[in-house]
Amino acid sequence: MAIPDFQSIMLPLLRFAADRQEHSLREAIEALTAVFGLTDAEQKQLLPSGIRPIFDDRVSWARSYMKQAGLLESPRRGYFRITQRGLDVLAKNPSKIDLSFLSQYSEFVKFRSLRKHSNGALEEPEPSKETPAEPLEIVEQKAGRTPEEIVEEAYIETQATLRAELLERILQNSPRAFESLIIDLLVAMGYGGSRRNAARQLGRSGDGGVDGVINEDALGLDRVYVQAKRYGKGSSVGRPEVQAFVGSLVGLGANKGIFVTTSTFSSQAVDFVSRIPQRVILIDGKRLTELMIEHSVGVRSSRVIEFKRVDEDFFTEE
Repeated sequence: MAIPDFQSIMLPLLRFAADRQEHSLREAIEALTAVFGLTDAEQKQLLPSGIRPIFDDRVSWARSYMKQAGLLESPRRGYFRITQRGLDVLAKNPSKIDLSFLSQYSEFVKFRSLRKHSNGALEEPEPSKETPAEPLEIVEQKAGRTPEEIVEEAYIETQATLRAELLERILQNSPRAFESLIIDLLVAMGYGGSRRNAARQLGRSGDGGVDGVINEDALGLDRVYVQAKRYGKGSSVGRPEVQAFVGSLVGLGANKGIFVTTSTFSSQAVDFVSRIPQRVILIDGKRLTELMIEHSVGVRSSRVIEFKRVDEDFFTEE
């Protein structure tokens, strides 16, 4: 048989996870290879770039979409398992699970709407080294769209899923690793001079209610105080936490601060910093991962595709 598309893989993948155990993606791929009766040649068939097997990539995206819909979850790095919602779905014995089926869940609807904007915050997919074979609902949307539009949406989605994967990795790592990440990011952005200089400052505990101080420039002519909060999903940094940080700045005679969190800031917190004389920058989980990608912290290029257009000036006769 032909290699199944990623939507056809969803229901068999959910059934595979029905034992409620934690499974790696590799385990799922091996099990589903048998379910679909793929030949050796089909298993080895690669994406156009020649880097990753097509079937592996499609299983990865099927898992990612079902995680967005809350049918699967990641209990720890590199593993997934079925959720109660996923078990409830199987109990109803659906004939298939596809993008339309997943659209009954608000989390998935939000995922699909936000990912169409370049600054949309998303949850994760597997860190594929490829642009997936079908990263969007291309089958549904291809008609009437130019190739450039399809490529643009594919790029937006891969960036969104990369941000989600980064955020999940941050939450799975230790607080010390989070602190190290902040150092790397600030240095990559031009603060602190060198990483050694930055590390000597950031990470000193609780100097007047802040987590650390870093030089704004290589010479140390000005300083920026940093507060970092690693909060899980569903949490939000409120005005009291931000106000306490600002109070610490006042006590230190400082007027610049950066408050970083893996979650979000409440509207009251955002409004508060907009009204104070101190310059305080709030960096939430979404912005944090955007900056990581922008400054190549925790990520690296998988491949670069260059698109060229006709040079109209070249073909214009004088």
